[in-house]
Amino acid sequence: MKKERKSHPLNVSGSEPHSPDLVERATRDEAQAQFDLGVCYANGLGVEKDDQEAVRWYRKAADQTHVFAQCNLGLCYARGIGIEKDYKEAVRWLREAAEQGDALAQCKLGVGYEHGSGVDKDEQEAARWYRKAAEQGYVEAQRYLGDCYYFGTGFEKDEKEAVRWFRKAAEQGHAEAQCDLGKCYQFGIGVTKDEQEAVRWLRKAAEQGHAEAQCDLGLCYVLGTGVVNDEQEAARWWRMSAEMGNAEAQNFLGCAYEYGRGTQKSFVKAYQWFNLAASQGVDDAAKSRDELEGKMSRSDIYDAQRLSTEFAARRES
Repeated sequence: MKKERKSHPLNVSGSEPHSPDLVERATRDEAQAQFDLGVCYANGLGVEKDDQEAVRWYRKAADQTHVFAQCNLGLCYARGIGIEKDYKEAVRWLREAAEQGDALAQCKLGVGYEHGSGVDKDEQEAARWYRKAAEQGYVEAQRYLGDCYYFGTGFEKDEKEAVRWFRKAAEQGHAEAQCDLGKCYQFGIGVTKDEQEAVRWLRKAAEQGHAEAQCDLGLCYVLGTGVVNDEQEAARWWRMSAEMGNAEAQNFLGCAYEYGRGTQKSFVKAYQWFNLAASQGVDDAAKSRDELEGKMSRSDIYDAQRLSTEFAARRES
């Protein structure tokens, strides 16, 4: 079960468009104008995009304690945008914004503590900052906080509390949290097992293009759990997930093609998907591919390998 963001960071939301008046006010040390001008340079709004110039104006505003500018400057340091990457400086500026109550900065500071980026790793401190952001309704932090309770990182493991925070994020449309909540219902983790409710949340995530949810939804259709058995629908969801690179779905789709379950039987396509799944470490797929070779001509094997190579190249481009 893990990491989205809100309006102001490296974005245009609520910012004034570029104008001579904006430049004049920024040069007069008006912090809001300096921040807005930074946003203009960061996004190429009315001026040529220039990340270094964006950082310069963010810094001017941040030095005047402008909270959004502090957050943006921290993110620029964290991502190496317009300035050399420096996690310690990122943490410094994110902390300034977080202590002013900025939810995004609180969440990203939590990430820094969780992974030990720019600061000593401290799971309890990470969880503390996630909670501050989550309690403000910041969706990404709500999901991370759910993870903390689910895995027992920074808090004592509490599956019911994990579900509560997954649900808050899921109800805001967070696909990862929707998938997590679906799995909780599917297996009765922190909530009464409910296969239909599991399918409902998995479908919400799957419809947003979440590959893992698509794969799991396909399994629900093939097994008839929480939904009427439908092999064609299973193959359809596996195909979507497989095309996004999900190894498990690639293996399942290979099986569907090998036996003609929910799709037209094709050893070439079965081999293709088994081969792709095997390349990601799925041992069952490697075994199925090797067994399938004995039923195929050299020409078909060549075609299947070519399809695998072409797919992998498209994914990398």
